Amino acid sequence: MVLTANHIAPIVALVAGMILIVPWLLNFIIAIYLIVVDLSDSTAFTISSGGIA
Repeated sequence: MVLTANHIAPIVALVAGMILIVPWLLNFIIAIYLIVVDLSDSTAFTISSGGIA
């Protein structure tokens, strides 16, 4: 089975509806995203610069 926009659109709509119904879920998702991005940026900085002196 090949996934097309016709298959993915209802799934996206369900997820968007859940986020609108449960607003704290959006805050949770954004918080997790920001933590992951911050950790990945700080790890890349530490590796590329040889650490903070």
